[in-house]
Amino acid sequence: MSVLMVTSVGDIELDLHTDLCPLTTKNFLKLCKMKYYNGCLFHKVEKDFLAQSGDPTGTGSGGDSVYKYLYGDQARFFNDEIRPELRHSKTGTIAMASAGENCNASQFYITLRDDVDYLDDKHTVFGTVAEGLDTLTKINEAYVDDKGRPFKDIRIKHTYILDDPFDDPPQLAELIPENSPLGKPRDEVAEERLEDSWVPLDETVDPGQLEELIRSKEAHANAVILESVGDIPDAEVKPPDNVLFVCKLNPVTQDEDLYTIFSRFGSVTSAEIIRDFKTGDSLCYAFIEFEEKEACERAYFKMDNCLIDDRRIHVDFSQSVSKLWGQFRQSKRNGNKDGCFKCGAPDHIARDCDQDGEQKPKAPNYVLKDDNTQRGGNNRRRSLLLLFS
Repeated sequence: MSVLMVTSVGDIELDLHTDLCPLTTKNFLKLCKMKYYNGCLFHKVEKDFLAQSGDPTGTGSGGDSVYKYLYGDQARFFNDEIRPELRHSKTGTIAMASAGENCNASQFYITLRDDVDYLDDKHTVFGTVAEGLDTLTKINEAYVDDKGRPFKDIRIKHTYILDDPFDDPPQLAELIPENSPLGKPRDEVAEERLEDSWVPLDETVDPGQLEELIRSKEAHANAVILESVGDIPDAEVKPPDNVLFVCKLNPVTQDEDLYTIFSRFGSVTSAEIIRDFKTGDSLCYAFIEFEEKEACERAYFKMDNCLIDDRRIHVDFSQSVSKLWGQFRQSKRNGNKDGCFKCGAPDHIARDCDQDGEQKPKAPNYVLKDDNTQRGGNNRRRSLLLLFS
């Protein structure tokens, strides 16, 4: 055993052939002592073939031998040490990833299956994995792109030398950092991917929290879609807590009816039935706005499923946001906060509109109703309303 390599997916213990490949193993050991490999990516993983690392740039085109640091740029590469007795016969064989004949630097690969014999006599085999085959399995199962780069980074975190038979050159002491470097190498230029520390949510939270988080994200995504297509003014908009949404109304029910009924719970600032833009017919839903949140809550608990004009209504908070968007669209259209939702004119509201865009005298059309017509008795109330239109 010569080196313990700590990766982001587990530990690997390496045995090096120091007697058969002294030039190569000395280079590897001294680079480990310089912490040269700390943070290096496994930038290429080919399933059931090999995993390649040792390039601080993370691109597969970089890396220098220790001899460059000791003797200059002309010593960046060193010669092959190919031995006939060292073959790619077992999973976990370690060899140099050279740039060509006698062009070895810092990059190496580890085989991920047995009998990769077509690499024999082409690359210098200088070691084997003694322990950590389970770590190699994790590397082998990584999801990668079409170039073999894992979508989630796999990095060498640290290297620890357990046995080094070679003396340190005098110049090496200046190249060894005081503290072991952490994180990415400063020379890394590879495209960013998921960090090696990233963990899927389903492994960090319990199922209940995960389901709630998914629902929250889906709701926000839906809100963003609605904002983009113009159904709400802003993805972050929330229903106001003093506005009730009322639906399933009788078409004959009027704004003033709702105002009177809901005023028993507190001060009502507005009661608006939403009507068809062209015909002015009730769409059978409305918004009731209270001065106080508490009054709104009282009305919510008391009025749901109540009978108004022979119709059982439904009351809720959830749809109240559409009122905000209605105001938003109207203000964008005419620059005013108020206006007529029947004809779109900004100078009057719906109850004063004759549906032709002209403002009509404000007539208290609701004063003629009686208990009989309030309950839809003989439709007399509708006829009276038509007399005023």
